[in-house]
Amino acid sequence: MSRTVTVVLVDAAGRSLGALPPFDVPDPWWQQVASIVEEAHRRHGVEVAVLRLLDADRPAPPGGHVRYLAQVADVPPVPLEPVVVDLAPHPLRMPWAEVGGPARSVAWATEELRRLGRPVTAVAQQRTWNLSAIWRLDTPTGPAWLKQLPPFARHEPAVLHWLLSTPDRTVDQGVRVGVDLRRDANSLIDEAAGGVRVLAVGGEGRVLVGHVPGEDRYGAGEGERMAIAAGHHAVQVRSVREVDRLVAGGVPDLRGLGPGRWIRGRLAGHDVTAAGRLLDGLDDRLARVRDCGLPDTLVHGDLHPGNVRGDESRRVVIDWADAFVGHPAFDILRLTEDLAPAAADRLVATWADRWRADAPGSDPRRAVDLLRPVAPLRLAAVYAMFLAGIEPSEHPYHVHDVPAALARAAAAARP
Repeated sequence: MSRTVTVVLVDAAGRSLGALPPFDVPDPWWQQVASIVEEAHRRHGVEVAVLRLLDADRPAPPGGHVRYLAQVADVPPVPLEPVVVDLAPHPLRMPWAEVGGPARSVAWATEELRRLGRPVTAVAQQRTWNLSAIWRLDTPTGPAWLKQLPPFARHEPAVLHWLLSTPDRTVDQGVRVGVDLRRDANSLIDEAAGGVRVLAVGGEGRVLVGHVPGEDRYGAGEGERMAIAAGHHAVQVRSVREVDRLVAGGVPDLRGLGPGRWIRGRLAGHDVTAAGRLLDGLDDRLARVRDCGLPDTLVHGDLHPGNVRGDESRRVVIDWADAFVGHPAFDILRLTEDLAPAAADRLVATWADRWRADAPGSDPRRAVDLLRPVAPLRLAAVYAMFLAGIEPSEHPYHVHDVPAALARAAAAARP
């Protein structure tokens, strides 16, 4: 599947100049803009900074014919097609989607890298949408990455700083570190989080991070997911005594009955009929989860293999923008949700064995069973939060995710 794009150009004052002729790019995902920038340059010799999605000919990604707004420094030496486009400001527009926004962010990152003795030799825009903007900045000592985050995700740098702080072997609150984990704590924690180094944090959600070699591990099989789960367990055990510190640093607090209040608040105004019975009994269900005896930990919030980078021997968990403090079972449920039932059960069983060893007297399997329908319910609330925080032109990214997640939650809650 590919994508046909029309790039509507504006100048530095925000005046519409017209549109480049439509062209195809190979990747179908609307937020990926590297191929748009490259193809505009290859076809027309135009250097563009993509600002935001304007509209599309289908209700949701991927593929189709998609229009974007992009800024140019000079009027391009190619014929432009006249267009009608709404350029009115919007209060929920992200800073990087404004005229001049990408240039300001890249200038900040370039200066920070210069101060670190790493002059920038090339810049390549990678992604822009309501959840983030990402650029790659090449330097003589290797690439760095500029990521800009919306207000509801700006706790990610705090999580990254904590992940690379000195591991503390002593864990209290009724949790002990087993012999094998104690022996291997450094290597497991390094595998799970090491390498995502924060180089600088700036205004408007900007964070500059070091390069993590390897590839995103989409399609990882059962064995590799076992290794991901083992490394992540070490991080979660380490975080048990640090949850108050993480919350003080801005990480969302979804401990105890907190998810119930948070979910209901985010879903207010949405049609929740499909999951009405689950919502009605949510506080009772969460109380039973608490009785299972597992501690609250740092939760990644979106622990699928695509958010793990590396190779088959070394992996780094990336993209902590959805992180929160809460029940550790949410992450194993996310890691296993697209596996065949037998494989998923083996991963959950191994996860439960670790927690029974490290939290004596707990019942991890029962916690997973109780939270299985809550996991997609929480995701529905996350998507609703996204929709509440972004301008309407970008609603197609998520508007269908809310009812889909509610339907999955309702199905998982059925006896």
